[in-house]
Amino acid sequence: MPDRTSLPSWKKLALHASEMKSQHMSELFKQNPERFQQFSIQLAPFLVDYSKNLISQTTMDLLMQLAKECDVEHWREKMFSGERINRTEDRAVLHTALRNRSKKPLILDGKDINLDVQLALDKMKSFSEKVRQGLWKGYSGKRITDVVNIGVGGSNLGPQMVTEALEQYSDNSVNVHYVSNVDGTQIANVLRPLNPEKVLFIVSSKTFTTTETMTNARTAMKWLVSASFDQSAIAKHFVAVSSNKKNATEFGIAEDNIFDMWDWVGGRFSLWSAIGLPIAIDLGFQRFIELLEGAYEIDQHFCQTPLTENAPVVLALLSVWNCTFLGSQSQAILPYDQSLHMLSAYLQQAEMESNGKSVTWHGDSISYPTVPSIWGELGINGQHAFYQYLHQSNNVVPADFIGSVESVTPVQGHHETLMANFFAQTQALMQGVDEAQVRADLKAKGRTQDYINKVAPHKVHKGNRPTNSILMKRISPRSLGSLIALYEHKIFVQGIILQICSFDQWGVELGKGLANNIQAELSSGEINKAHDSSTAGLISFYQQYNK
Repeated sequence: MPDRTSLPSWKKLALHASEMKSQHMSELFKQNPERFQQFSIQLAPFLVDYSKNLISQTTMDLLMQLAKECDVEHWREKMFSGERINRTEDRAVLHTALRNRSKKPLILDGKDINLDVQLALDKMKSFSEKVRQGLWKGYSGKRITDVVNIGVGGSNLGPQMVTEALEQYSDNSVNVHYVSNVDGTQIANVLRPLNPEKVLFIVSSKTFTTTETMTNARTAMKWLVSASFDQSAIAKHFVAVSSNKKNATEFGIAEDNIFDMWDWVGGRFSLWSAIGLPIAIDLGFQRFIELLEGAYEIDQHFCQTPLTENAPVVLALLSVWNCTFLGSQSQAILPYDQSLHMLSAYLQQAEMESNGKSVTWHGDSISYPTVPSIWGELGINGQHAFYQYLHQSNNVVPADFIGSVESVTPVQGHHETLMANFFAQTQALMQGVDEAQVRADLKAKGRTQDYINKVAPHKVHKGNRPTNSILMKRISPRSLGSLIALYEHKIFVQGIILQICSFDQWGVELGKGLANNIQAELSSGEINKAHDSSTAGLISFYQQYNK
């Protein structure tokens, strides 16, 4: 398979990028009054406006040519049909099967996995309804009032992001809490106000060996047993989401209380599975189904829509354009909706863990920038923190602005102020203001010439900063499901274009292995002389003062 840089479209894009760098978006808007209509996509759940990127129709034509030459459509078919596109782990990639509402058979290794998915959904429904209705009792016969989800990474970020985004849809029949940090402070703070008789723990770990998760789970187990004086209480207060039933049952969890996971679902794409059990308990199972339906709607759009009008494809190509060809090495996710306050962190993991790689499918070193670092914050908070950097630093940071037309919590005047800032910031980042405009404005305000000469250079904004605007009608289970799926498919297309294995995470495993070895040293009080002098010195300092 040829190196991506040898493709005709790649070479043309490299030349075209040098030409576009001399253009300014504000001029492109003046030249084309139809630019918004030309470079936006309207779907049922939201509008995607990508006109405020440094692009022309030539740019988009070349990017679409690149997608064709990279065979994106064929790879899309491979993923949805269950081919083992996770090359390094020899696995299929079928998180889309978890939300497949068509009921069309999907055969993997001779078995229709839709049947397994439906069984898992039925089990989730039955269990979540028992908990919500107070039919699931603790060791003392009292109903469950609090659920503590113990997981890390995708087993935590996905469910927590969703339940907090959809908080207004919860009837608060059960309180849901999350523990992910192995720092004991978090689990201590979560457990301190809770009644052990009324707490249910969900331990989410695909392998049931994840160090952070199992450390927290054992602490929770000791807390429960010390309160109940009964080891058998574990069976009434712990359930697991795992593919390793042996480890889960050895921990003390009844086999009937283990919810399946499959090796064809990656952790950061798993909230659609039983990993989403906290969502179903908090919001009700029907809301969970609506989340799946919203994602399925985007799956259909992704599969059936021509590439030129395909929102995930367009967003992926723009990311490659901005990062790989124009050199922007970071991207901000800026939600203008309090409900989405965890979205930046969720998408940070989804994209950076998937495509933060430096070798091709074949293990060859990649010679071009791949994906940007993803970061962000709620838009209004960001405006008073880091937007100065976005507007005037030497580094150009493309940004996704995400907002909603209707607030889930209407308070008179608030949403209009919020969205006015959304629209103004994307306009300001695109247009900027030149020195002549600054000088004219200061002169009109009666400033002296000396003051104007002194201050004018500091008030110049170059503009030409790329943004995408995603405008949702309203945050709901369905629209949130669509939004998450939009970014999942964007990440998939990025990986295909960049020739990256998007569905492994070997970089995560390296740190885990080293941490296990060092933890043994911290426990024994000895230092492995094989460490570099810095690591050995840090461990020595820790051990000395820990005594």
